[in-house]
Amino acid sequence: MAKRVLVIEDEPNIIEAISFILSRDGWTVHTHADGETAMAKMRGHPPDMVILDVMLPGRSGFDILRDLRADPALGATPVMMLTAKGQARDRELAEQLGATRFMTKPFSNAEVIETVRSLVGA
Repeated sequence: MAKRVLVIEDEPNIIEAISFILSRDGWTVHTHADGETAMAKMRGHPPDMVILDVMLPGRSGFDILRDLRADPALGATPVMMLTAKGQARDRELAEQLGATRFMTKPFSNAEVIETVRSLVGA
């Protein structure tokens, strides 16, 4: 069975690009665009890893990451934070909250695939 990646992102072009490259690489990709309901989505169908945008409608990716790490059932899920803002303070906050990796937009397709493979152990 293919490993499941949940992409929590609100930019349609980013969703389409990541979904395409990961699906082509054999991953099952689910997407979600609302920060407010992201935790419910993860609890309903726990993914093998999460690609999480920082700036989302409803709640920030940082808030979602904080909740994810505090959840006993989901806390160990690998999370790659994705942001257009590559400032040092964003990276530091992501690391403090428990992000497994931090990637800035724009990103290369190869970098996304390599990171997902390494985080899930595929």
